[in-house]
Amino acid sequence: MHAKKLDKLATAVLYTIAGIIVAILASLILYILVRGLPHISWSFLTGKSSSYQAGGGIGIQLYNSFFLLVITLIISVPLSMGAGIYLAEYAKRGSVTNFVRTCIEILSSLPSVVVGLFGYLIFVVQFEYGFSIISGALALTVFNLPQMTRNVEDSLKHVHHTQREAGLALGISRWETVVHVVIPEAFPGIVTGVVLASGRIFGEAAALIYTAGQSAPALDWSNWNILSVTSPISIFRQAETLAVHIWKVNSEGTIPDATIVSAGSAAVLLIFILIFNFGARKLGSYLHKKLTAA
Repeated sequence: MHAKKLDKLATAVLYTIAGIIVAILASLILYILVRGLPHISWSFLTGKSSSYQAGGGIGIQLYNSFFLLVITLIISVPLSMGAGIYLAEYAKRGSVTNFVRTCIEILSSLPSVVVGLFGYLIFVVQFEYGFSIISGALALTVFNLPQMTRNVEDSLKHVHHTQREAGLALGISRWETVVHVVIPEAFPGIVTGVVLASGRIFGEAAALIYTAGQSAPALDWSNWNILSVTSPISIFRQAETLAVHIWKVNSEGTIPDATIVSAGSAAVLLIFILIFNFGARKLGSYLHKKLTAA
C-alpha cells in the first residue's frame, strides 16, 4: 500500500509539473496573439515601416527574415551534414573526436549576444563585410551549427547497424553505403531538425543586431544586381529582420503607434515560429511514412 501511495503521489506531481509548463506556454501564446492579431492586416504585412509616423507595416522586415533564413541554411546545412556524418560514421574514439565534441558543446552554450559580438568583430570589422545579410548569416551559422550537427549525428546513429552491414555485404563502399542507405533512412529526422532550427533562426534578434544591422532600406524589386544595396537578392546590404524590428520599435519609441506595431509584429513572428515547429513534426512524420513504408 505504501508503494502504491508513493507511486500515485509521484504521478500526480509529474502531471502537475507538466500542466504548469503547458499553462505557462499557452498563456504566453494567447497573450501575444490576443494583443497582436487585431492589428494584423494585408497592408500591415506588405507595407513599408515608418520611423516617424503611424500606420507603418513590416513588409521589408518580413522579407528580410525569410531571405536571411535561406542564406543561413545554404551555409549551415552542408557544414552540419559534413560534421554530423563524420561524428556518426567515421570518427573514432580519441583526442581529435573529443576535441571536436568539446568545441560543439562550447558553441552550443554561448549566448546569442556573444555570438553577435563575435560576428561583429570578425565578419563586420575584420572581413569588412559591414552590416549585411552575409554577416548575419555567418553569425547565425556559428550559433546554430552545434544544434544542427547533433541532430544529424543523432539521426544517423538511430539507423540500425544492419542497414550498414547490408550495404557493405552487397559490395558497395562505406561512403556509398552512407549516401545511398544511411542518409535516406535518417532523412526524416534530419529534415525535422532543419525545420526546427529554421524557427530558431527566424526568431533570432540579439546576434543580428550587431551583424545584419538595424535598418531596412527601401528595395528596388526591378534591380537584380547582387552587389547593389537596393537589390532584394543582395547579400551585402543591411537587413533589419522582424525580430530586430520588434526590439528597435520598443527601444526607440519614435513612432506614435509603437505599441500596436510591436504587438502585431510579435504575433506574426509567433505564428511563423509555430508553423515551423508544428510543420517540422508533420513533415518528419510524412517523410518517415513515405521513405520507410511504416
